[in-house]
Amino acid sequence: MNVFVRPASYDWPHLKGEFDILMDRLGGREAIRKGMRVLVKPNLLSAAKPGQAVLTHPLVVRAAVEYILERGARPEVGDSQAIGSFDRILRENGIDRALEGLPVTVREFRDSVPVDVGPPFGKIELAREVLTADAILNLPKLKTHSQMAMTLGVKNLFGCVVGYRKAEWHLRAGVDRDVFARLLVEIARTVRPAFTIMDGILAMEGEGPGKSGTPRALGILLAATDPFALDEAVCRIVGLPPEKLPTWRSGRGLGLPGEEVAIDGETPEVRGFRIPGAEPLLFGSASMNSLVRRHLLQRPVCAPESCTLCGLCRDMCPAKAIAVEEAGLRFDYDVCIRCYCCIEVCPRGALRTAEPLMGRMLRPVVKRFV
Repeated sequence: MNVFVRPASYDWPHLKGEFDILMDRLGGREAIRKGMRVLVKPNLLSAAKPGQAVLTHPLVVRAAVEYILERGARPEVGDSQAIGSFDRILRENGIDRALEGLPVTVREFRDSVPVDVGPPFGKIELAREVLTADAILNLPKLKTHSQMAMTLGVKNLFGCVVGYRKAEWHLRAGVDRDVFARLLVEIARTVRPAFTIMDGILAMEGEGPGKSGTPRALGILLAATDPFALDEAVCRIVGLPPEKLPTWRSGRGLGLPGEEVAIDGETPEVRGFRIPGAEPLLFGSASMNSLVRRHLLQRPVCAPESCTLCGLCRDMCPAKAIAVEEAGLRFDYDVCIRCYCCIEVCPRGALRTAEPLMGRMLRPVVKRFV
């Protein structure tokens, strides 16, 4: 199975040409037909400027919309953000300006439909627009993720879960990354995007996926018909062993992507790409887990000098593990499930992950229980 890679920049004529080449390589000219309703699913996590590398770049979204229009189809752009106003996200990222004058519908996912994604989760609610579209064009951003190592093609489809239900599923999956990864895999298998094109022109490393991450220019677009294949290719490019990506491990256990992945195109030389640790969060017995959670486990922490006590992290936390006090944020690490939603939504980039001193000292011992 081929994953196509093209050098690209945000210069519009160049970007449009490279995007069209990739869509043609994926069979877009034959698959997208006149009158079809094609849903474009970018990463619209929260309000951020293009240079912060948090969201799919607005010109990548425009390229997708124009390609669909040129085939005589009807494009729709939609997502369910983590927090904040959808209209503000469109304004701050510049998507509203990029799509100005184009006959395209842009809307926040609000209406859900229950759909069976299979065991062990059964029925979950996904956006109606996703389930009724004739085809889906998945537009993820290449960036890191403090809980899941990286958020790529498969995880981008978690945005098909509407609003507060994301937090519910974070809480249900709890501290077990592999359970949450299996949920993401089942959603991706259910949604089945026809095309996935990833914005890796300005990527993100470090404490992603929100504003705590660090933009890093890679200068590439990547494309595949299968998001699982694309994710494997990204891992190989940035130097992350695919088995360290929880969604790859879960997908591999189900036989995905099903074919050997080949990278078609010249890839950049990427050295020292900073990826958050993805060590297991559960160790041994229940008593051992209690000790690990309180004294050894990586956790979210706050830089007080950057925090404005706005309360967005508290409001977003599915485990209700954050309190906003006059002296600063207080975390209840006994109930924190390490989903790092707080880091995702912090508008100031004041939150990051940190390992307690005892954890750093005893990590070689703890690994014996993994």
